[in-house]
Amino acid sequence: MIIQDQFKVTSFLKRALSQHGDPVQTMETHISRIFLSGDRAYKMKRAVLLPYVDFSNVDKRRAACLKEIELNGPTAPGIYLAVRTVTQASDGELAIDGEGPVIETIVEMKRFDQSLLLDRVAQSDGLTPEMMTALARAVTQFHRQAPIIRDRGGAANMADVLKINEAGFAASHVFSGKEVEELTIRFNKRLAALSDLLDRRGAAGKVRRCHGDLHLRNIFLLDGQPCLFDCIEFNDSIATSDILYDLAFLLMDLWHRGHAEFANLVMNRYLDETGEDDGFAALSFFMAVRAAVRAHVVATQAEELGDRGAALASEARSYFVLAGNLLQLPRASLIAIGGLSGSGKSTLAEALAPHVGVPPGARVIESDRIRKSLYDVPPETHLPQSAYHPEVSARVYREISWRARVILAQEGAVVADAVFDRVENRKLLEFAATEKRCAFSGFWLDADPALLWQRVQTRKGGVSDATVEVLSKQLSKEVTPVDWNKLNAAHRTDDLVSEILHHLQPEKPVPACIAEGI
Repeated sequence: MIIQDQFKVTSFLKRALSQHGDPVQTMETHISRIFLSGDRAYKMKRAVLLPYVDFSNVDKRRAACLKEIELNGPTAPGIYLAVRTVTQASDGELAIDGEGPVIETIVEMKRFDQSLLLDRVAQSDGLTPEMMTALARAVTQFHRQAPIIRDRGGAANMADVLKINEAGFAASHVFSGKEVEELTIRFNKRLAALSDLLDRRGAAGKVRRCHGDLHLRNIFLLDGQPCLFDCIEFNDSIATSDILYDLAFLLMDLWHRGHAEFANLVMNRYLDETGEDDGFAALSFFMAVRAAVRAHVVATQAEELGDRGAALASEARSYFVLAGNLLQLPRASLIAIGGLSGSGKSTLAEALAPHVGVPPGARVIESDRIRKSLYDVPPETHLPQSAYHPEVSARVYREISWRARVILAQEGAVVADAVFDRVENRKLLEFAATEKRCAFSGFWLDADPALLWQRVQTRKGGVSDATVEVLSKQLSKEVTPVDWNKLNAAHRTDDLVSEILHHLQPEKPVPACIAEGI
């Protein structure tokens, strides 16, 4: 008789997978059992039948294992090794890859240090801007290769997700009916406002077979580089979405963990790489949906634990509150930061952006990155002097103005970062705000030439190609942007951010993380 009881298979695997007599460690999720032995991990699909996953028979579980290898292999090379089978001989004995009928299938994986998971790295304050930049590029590469899905997506797809969320909230008592009703109304209003945009993006091929579960716990460091793994293999519908909705899970996770600066950085680097600025307006909405999904999932887990679920209930409420905050209506605004080379424009722009507009913050439009994109080279590539001729620079400033208009048209916030030493270039950007009839604030970083000289001379890496020779030419010209607010470039970046925020909203308190220099 073929064994159908997975508990018996589990007992067998605990014995069979043991190395050198050491006990096999086991972990369990709602759809998988994981066996840890030596340098290997083995994942077995649980025989479950749920609304979103059907692992009810051996063939379906085997198909899911094969798909898991297929989908995750390219993004996590060397981790997903093989699909193994548990077979039953005629005498009833079980074996791995033996003779007889296949009664179970498992995925063999190479184990890695769990401290390399990005959620663990985040907990130990180990995330860095360089790591986040590499992560944005990894997600970009994954999305570029993801298959386009034409028969679903757009506003209708998100409407289905909102219905699932509403039903999910009803499965627990963590949130009151009034709270859920009010949040649902706000979600539906925002979806209605974005429906044309979402449908256009679907028609343009932006709906793809994505990762589906792209948060920090499903990313790890391989040789120091972020790698995506453990994507959703069991339900194509869940994993099929707008690529920005896929990205939004990562942005929401970073924001929820208190890393607004990294959420903003990943967003900006992703948009730099992909040019998906036309979808900027949907990002906060997508993040809100992701937060709502987490809220009802965690609330359901808390419900199952009864009195022991207080901590999970609190976590669920934090996601619920975040979802509401993410649904605040955006308002277009344009901030320009100018100054000579070495004044700290880019550093200030990136520090300011998370605090401007709705999450994930402002779109940073940086002249150095635009110039590199015009030559179709990576931002770190050094360009020849010909790339800095006046006609090329004029094109860069026109591009800054055009890109700002794209974001402002979506009621987004923009922080533009360039030298802005010429009146016509400053006026070109100011006109973008005038045209939109939105707020504009210009800031000029004033610095002693000796400070600029020192910074440029000692600068390592980065996007800027500026040298001391370039700075010397800038200093030889008279630059007097009298109509912009002047800032002392010698001050700490956090102090400058506080000064700008106070200028923008004098009645609003400065965020504690800036005031305390965190």
